[in-house]
Amino acid sequence: MKMNFVVPCLLGLEGLIADELKALDAENVICENGRVLFSGDEYMLARANINCRYAERIQILVGSFTAKSFEELFEGTKALEWEQWIGEEDAFPVKGYSINSTLFSVSDCQSIIKKAVVERLKSRYSVEWFVETGAVHQIQFSIMKDNVSLLLDTSGAGLHKRGYRLDANDAPIKETLAASLCCISRLKPYHTLYDPMCGSGTILIEGALLANNIAPGISRNFSAERWDVIDPSVWTAERQRAKDLERYDTQFAAYGSDIDSSAIENAKQNAARAGVDKMIYFSVCDVKDFTPATERGTLICNPPYGERLLDLKQAEEIYKVMGKKFEKRHGWSYSIISPSDDFELFFGRKADKRRKLYNGMIKCQVYMYFK
Repeated sequence: MKMNFVVPCLLGLEGLIADELKALDAENVICENGRVLFSGDEYMLARANINCRYAERIQILVGSFTAKSFEELFEGTKALEWEQWIGEEDAFPVKGYSINSTLFSVSDCQSIIKKAVVERLKSRYSVEWFVETGAVHQIQFSIMKDNVSLLLDTSGAGLHKRGYRLDANDAPIKETLAASLCCISRLKPYHTLYDPMCGSGTILIEGALLANNIAPGISRNFSAERWDVIDPSVWTAERQRAKDLERYDTQFAAYGSDIDSSAIENAKQNAARAGVDKMIYFSVCDVKDFTPATERGTLICNPPYGERLLDLKQAEEIYKVMGKKFEKRHGWSYSIISPSDDFELFFGRKADKRRKLYNGMIKCQVYMYFK
């Protein structure tokens, strides 16, 4: 069965996700602001969920249309083939948003869409009441400038939730963003990765998963696995495909340190749950005492800054220390994510390249040094 999909994502990651989907053999991949579109069958649905490192979730685009009145919203929704996906006993909650549209009341739109889907399913199943005790089919709507998109979420918990991070430090970096930093830093299977302010270890763990081609969703479950319309063998086959592509011959190693001993203990446990603890060496150490253990290295870090943990003055002092410790030297690259426009001033030198990314709602720059 051919389907059209929508992948919502953090701003700035659209290109990475598009390249990843093409590598997974997805069809008709198109980048838009904050999302990527593609098409494929049920195997591609499972493959994208299991393998996508940078995406927030995988949604099926059930249909789209223009609506400027509640009647148009109702009729447009009712005209879609919801019975293809939703069984007689399945749950189908509705949520979404409306931006710059005539229909601006989200709660009213939610009610209208729910009612329209109920009416459609009533006519197909010849029942008056839906118990909704079965598998969840989360309906998501987006209305932008009167254009309505109706989607079904296939992921459940966001794809950044890999399953290895039960606890985190006060301001953890999202797993999808950590993986993205490793990708844009061109981390290779033969590299040595460093994070001298590693917190709960997310950057190091995502680096290990990427370098060894371990699918980030290999050990978790997804909403669509419980749907009757997708045979369980699809998920079994795609997990096996991902397993077959894992690499066991890499020279990858990683070193993580942090001034907080409890964060390091937490990071060790996270790495063990992710199955990459044999590749990562952790220690308690202040960044001012950072001393690399190898001649070459790829250093990636998310230092604390004013909007997350420290006040601005403390953050600037850390940038100065980093500038002294992260020396310009052959065989080394440094990628540091920060919201500060003055980062380079305090770090002490201009970045060789800058890339705009969002850490949640915080607009940041990745300052990259590699020359």
